Amino acid sequence: MKILKITLSLAFLMMLTTMISNAQDQVVTLEFQNAEKALEVVQKYTKALQAGDVATMNAQFSSNAMIYGLGGGLDSLTVAQHKDYYTNSTNQYKHTLSQELYLPVKVTNNWNEGEWVLSWGTNTIQDKKTGKTIVVPYHTAGRIVDGKIEFLRYWYDMLNVVRGQGFEIKPPSK
Repeated sequence: MKILKITLSLAFLMMLTTMISNAQDQVVTLEFQNAEKALEVVQKYTKALQAGDVATMNAQFSSNAMIYGLGGGLDSLTVAQHKDYYTNSTNQYKHTLSQELYLPVKVTNNWNEGEWVLSWGTNTIQDKKTGKTIVVPYHTAGRIVDGKIEFLRYWYDMLNVVRGQGFEIKPPSK
């Protein structure tokens, strides 16, 4: 019985050592060769949004880029669908970003490996016809490859958008 306990203890220790070793192989760094270029690409994208310049926004994408989270959905959009989405949006609304914060990050040896730019801020969306505004906190994560956005994920407060459009949230009936 003593040999079994020692064997199990050693096996557990070896598994734990392997897990710790694998976790240490993952590297996340804020300083990397392409950080400045990656930051420029994402900032050019957001400045173009504020200017209502959808062509410049789309020019920041690689041809096969995928965009997630627009419209509050989990579905993906192609670059062409992104163009349609923002053409419609910028025709109806003016987007003003504030409290912007950008963080270039490089991840290696992990499922999300790549050079990323994370951004946070507030998008004040103003209806061009009525002047009514909706304030929407947001976060994006964009993976940059060869100076272009290859993957972009949006997260933002859909409840602000829904309420800003006049919808009411009511508790379920009992």
